Amino acid sequence: MLLSLLAAAAPEQPSLLSSISITISVFLLFFYFMIIRPNSKRNKEHKAMVDGLSVGNEVVFAGGLIGKIKKIEGEYAIISPNNHTDVKIQRASVITVFA
Repeated sequence: MLLSLLAAAAPEQPSLLSSISITISVFLLFFYFMIIRPNSKRNKEHKAMVDGLSVGNEVVFAGGLIGKIKKIEGEYAIISPNNHTDVKIQRASVITVFA
């Protein structure tokens, strides 16, 4: 009689499936907040910067080229790195806008 009462009162251990699901959930939350969310925020800021480009802005491109925007043609921009040269580049390759 005493043994049956002790056996009934013993707490059950969590199942392996619930332990694994909790671990996976914690990992996915960590992955979302540390990788996915900051990357999407960075992409959104870059898109806003590229959409805000205008003639006269001084910009730096992914290749390290620096110049002033002379003309914008859709997804491309004509920049002038010096007084004698014009270069056509993709607007998405802009990494920094100075002014």
